[in-house]
Amino acid sequence: MSEAIREHTSDGTLSSAISDAMVRLLSRYTGRGATSSWTILNRDLIVCVMGDALTKGERSLVQHGKQEAVLEIRKAFQESMAKDAVGVVEELSGRQVAAFMSNNSIDPDLAVEIFVLEPLAGER
Repeated sequence: MSEAIREHTSDGTLSSAISDAMVRLLSRYTGRGATSSWTILNRDLIVCVMGDALTKGERSLVQHGKQEAVLEIRKAFQESMAKDAVGVVEELSGRQVAAFMSNNSIDPDLAVEIFVLEPLAGER
C-alpha cells in the first residue's frame, strides 16, 4: 500500500475499514448491504468492490427482465449516497476526494465505488 494513504484502524487495515463502511452505507440506503467487499488502495485511488449487493426486490425485477430498471434505481441510490461515501473515505484515509464514480453490474452482482484522491501537496 502506498505510504500516501494513512493506515489506521483497530485491525490495522484501512482497506477493511473502507470496505466495511461502504457495506454499512449501502445497507443504510437500500436496506441491505453486500455480502462481500474488498478495497484496493493506491497512491491517489481507492476502489471498493461489493458483491451480492442487490436487494431481494431488485433480484426479483432482474428475474422478470427489468435489468435496466434495477441499474437506474442503483444509479439513483449511488447519487444520493455520494456525499456520505466521500465523507467516509475522506475521514478514514485522511485525504480529500477529487472525484467519485460509482457503477453496478447485474451478472455478476457487483457494485464498485471509485474515489480519485487529490494529489498530495507538491505532487501535481
